[in-house]
Amino acid sequence: MSFKRRYTISRRDFIRIISSSLAACPVASLAAKTSTAIEEKEPWRTLSAVQQHLLPAGKAVPGAADINALAYLQNMLRAPDMAEEDRLLIYNGVGWLNGLSQQQKKKDFIELDFTDRETLLRQVENSRKGEQWLSLLLTYLLEALVSDPVYGGNTNGIGWTWLQHQPGFPRPPKEKTYPHLAARRYRTTKG
Repeated sequence: MSFKRRYTISRRDFIRIISSSLAACPVASLAAKTSTAIEEKEPWRTLSAVQQHLLPAGKAVPGAADINALAYLQNMLRAPDMAEEDRLLIYNGVGWLNGLSQQQKKKDFIELDFTDRETLLRQVENSRKGEQWLSLLLTYLLEALVSDPVYGGNTNGIGWTWLQHQPGFPRPPKEKTYPHLAARRYRTTKG
């Protein structure tokens, strides 16, 4: 007889466990500055609200805004070699979430309080596409938490400090980071 055993752990414990194992993994993004004007438009406002809900700041614990997770995600979405299906999933997920929010609460997701946001995200995670969307967003959140700041997340190494992680040496100079090398390779193969 086989059965699945379910373990429930808090979001913070999950992030602590996963991020310690991901600290040494390479990440790929474009290091670019985030424009405040871009953050004030959709889909960025909703994505920022979801990120902050998934990784809220706490006492001595950096949240999504602290680690610059939105800028990191924007950089990832601009990467020339990002899978188009992932890019579309992220953008479409915002529409699905706001559609569900309008249907149930007559408001966009960003206008909801914490409890309503949690309820809605729990509903989203019960669908296959919704679970994929949240999983992808969590992946980029964790990468923003543990990546070298040169990639756009982990501002001033705040995630490393929280995790008590010592980064490798030497750290990558901007011109030798994966995004710049990938962009150069992409231009030569397309051009």
